[in-house]
Amino acid sequence: MNIDRNHTVRQLFRCACAVAAILLLTSCYHRKQTTHDATVTYNAKQLDSLSFQTKHHYTNNFNFIVKADSLALIRQQPEEVSALLPTDTIYVRKHDHLVVADIRIMPTDSIDSVWVQVARDQSTFGWQRESYLLPKVVPDDPISQFISTFSDIHLLIFLIVIVGILAGYVIRKLMRKNAHLVHFRDIDSFYPTLLTLIVASAAALYAGIQNFAPDVWRHFYFHPTLNPCSVPPLLAIFLSSVWAMLIVGIAAVDDTFHKLPAAEAVLYICGLIGVCAVDYIVFSILSLYYIGYLLLAAYVYFALYRYATKSGTSFICGNCGRAMRRKGRCPHCGAWND
Repeated sequence: MNIDRNHTVRQLFRCACAVAAILLLTSCYHRKQTTHDATVTYNAKQLDSLSFQTKHHYTNNFNFIVKADSLALIRQQPEEVSALLPTDTIYVRKHDHLVVADIRIMPTDSIDSVWVQVARDQSTFGWQRESYLLPKVVPDDPISQFISTFSDIHLLIFLIVIVGILAGYVIRKLMRKNAHLVHFRDIDSFYPTLLTLIVASAAALYAGIQNFAPDVWRHFYFHPTLNPCSVPPLLAIFLSSVWAMLIVGIAAVDDTFHKLPAAEAVLYICGLIGVCAVDYIVFSILSLYYIGYLLLAAYVYFALYRYATKSGTSFICGNCGRAMRRKGRCPHCGAWND
């Protein structure tokens, strides 16, 4: 009887300790109050900063890198410049890192109402008009720097000339040697044709975004990403096509080395790179003037027609087991197939 009573007391004591521990832990927990963006209150300066960021895609504490040889900054305030007072100028050099320290709107300025103060360090800072500043800097991001480099008109003209000469030379050599070349004497693989179509479509889409949604592209330039799921639909399609180029390109190279000997495969890949380079330049430029879209439709038809009629294989040699386009003598082993 005493044993049962002691056992019951011990069980009740354990339950009381467990309840006390739960109550202590519960009392120590503090639920953080959930605050929705719609209920957050901003002061006037914060509202101005958010409004400016929406239109200009950057704001205070944004990081730039100087891409020009030099950039002049004015030490005095914008009001002193507008009043034609004496000013001091300092220069920052190429590759210097800058941060946006302040932004001021000057409605009385007849040249540019937006003035931006940037700083290289605590002792090197100054003001400059936005229209003068932005062409000489680039956002501090590798993707933005890549976009800025390939958007340079001088580099674009240089690339057009070089790519045109090299592609013409490579294609001419391949045609004279009767070597394999995409669209003309293609291999039995759809990956190279698919790669050229993806490159051409991505180039036309790139030009289309710049034509019809320039603000979307501008925002992407200041806040780039390689994640298609975190951008608007147009940019998501474009980024997906960029990833598709990489995946299909790897598949095309791998399949080429399986279909051709190593030396012929290298020549074929060089020709494929040349065709893709021409596709990119032609469609990215002509689509800016709307001609590229009609040309793209014709190119898709041409590429698919050539692959279906010149590259498809319907027969297998009974002697060596290699693919054949038509009945008759095998081009690989010379055996006759009826």
